[in-house]
Amino acid sequence: MTLDIGHSAPDFTLPQDGGDPVTLSALRPSRVVLFFYPKDNTPGCTTEAIDFTNHLEEFKSLGVEIIGISKDSIRKHANFRTKHELGVSLVSDADSDTCERYGVWKEKSMYGKTFWGIERTTILIDGNGEILRIWNKVKVPGHVQDVLETVKSL
Repeated sequence: MTLDIGHSAPDFTLPQDGGDPVTLSALRPSRVVLFFYPKDNTPGCTTEAIDFTNHLEEFKSLGVEIIGISKDSIRKHANFRTKHELGVSLVSDADSDTCERYGVWKEKSMYGKTFWGIERTTILIDGNGEILRIWNKVKVPGHVQDVLETVKSL
């Protein structure tokens, strides 16, 4: 599935580490940033989660919720959160259903081998559930600041 700006963000309910499941539509009228990332405790994913945590209060002051999504289990998310003192919500899409509906579950290749995985992607959703912006194939350095500046400009 390919999503684009102006499309309705597919609703989901996913388990969250340390709390109740997260339902996207229940967060309205808040705006939401979903950041899809490949794996807990890897260098890029750790940097991205820490950067979102470091700017969490600023996002919240702008009425924006931040949710990280990967296939990792709730237990792995809890360990990731504790190890790096993360403040962002982390939800588990263990069966890849949400990742597939958002178009981030893709065939990838590394060192000549192909495999399926999450393509690092960030999606900004407005308070009515409409997609405002999509960042594909995210490069981590400076990304969170770019998302924050985009939110401020709206």
